[in-house]
Amino acid sequence: MLLARNGVFVERILVIDADPELQRAVRHSLEPAGYTVVPGVDGCTAMNIFRATAPRLVVLDTRLPGKSGEDICREIRNESTSVPILVLSAASEEIDKVLLFELGADDYMTKPFSPRELLARVQAAIRRAFRKPSPEPNIFRFDDVEVNLMTMEASRHNSTIPLTTLECRLLRFFLHSANRVLPTAELLAAVWDDSVRRSSHAVRVHVSNLRQKLENDPARPVRLITVYGVGYKFVL
Repeated sequence: MLLARNGVFVERILVIDADPELQRAVRHSLEPAGYTVVPGVDGCTAMNIFRATAPRLVVLDTRLPGKSGEDICREIRNESTSVPILVLSAASEEIDKVLLFELGADDYMTKPFSPRELLARVQAAIRRAFRKPSPEPNIFRFDDVEVNLMTMEASRHNSTIPLTTLECRLLRFFLHSANRVLPTAELLAAVWDDSVRRSSHAVRVHVSNLRQKLENDPARPVRLITVYGVGYKFVL
C-alpha cells in the first residue's frame, strides 16, 4: 500500500521476524530507498498487522514464536495473491525452499544476507507484482514447431500435431510462464480442474506426452525440462 509522508508517497514493507538485529538490518537496507518498514515479531500477531497495514511486500522469517512462517505464508497467500512474499531464513536445505515456493513465496534468501541484494530483490519483486500486464502472445515458435494458442493448434512442417484439451491448457501455461521454474503444485492448481483427479503422476504423464509431440528427441528434452525436486520449466 502507498502511504503519504510529507506529501510524498512511500511504500510499506512488513517484516515478520523475531530477531531485533535482523529488523534493524532490514530497516537500514530499505528505508534509505524510501520504504517504510513495519515490524512484526511473532506469528500470532502477524496476520493482524498484515491486514491493518496492507503492505506492498512481506519479508518473512520461517522460524517464528507462536506460529510458523510456513503457516503465515499460506495465510497471506490465501488472503492476497498479489502481495509478494520474500522469505529470509537460516535454513538452506532444498526441501525448505521447495515447501515455501509451493506455499506461495515469491523469493527466498538465506541469512546472513547482503543489504544491497535484499534491496534489489525487494524492488524486483514489487516491479514483477505490480507492473501493468502486457497482452499475452498467441503465436509461439521454437525449433520446427509452431503453436497457435488462439486456435489451440500446434504444427510441425505444416503437419498438425494433435493435442488433447488438457495438453493444450498445460502447454499454454508453460508458454506463458516460459523460462520460469514451475512447481508441480502450481501446475496442478493452474491447469487441472477440481473435478479432475490431481496428482503429481498426472503432471508427469502429460509432460511426457507433450515431450513426445514437441521435442525433437523426447528422451533428451531441451525445451520441457525437469527441475528435480521442484517441477518443470519450458525453455524458450
